[in-house]
Amino acid sequence: MIRVQVQLTEQQAAKVKRLADDRGVSVAALVRDAVDELTETSDREARWERALAAVGKYRSGLTDVSERH
Repeated sequence: MIRVQVQLTEQQAAKVKRLADDRGVSVAALVRDAVDELTETSDREARWERALAAVGKYRSGLTDVSERH
């Protein structure tokens, strides 16, 4: 693992500590989980945007695909 130093406000630190205690995990584990969730969400959004960009981009040349699929 790589050590990272982060500065939080007192309120943020208290909230993170409380949440970690409630879940029974360390603050470090809670932060790692949050980073995973954030990056997975970003990856999902990027894949969705790429998929939407492909819609209507290519043409088959056929005009009756809704009737003869």
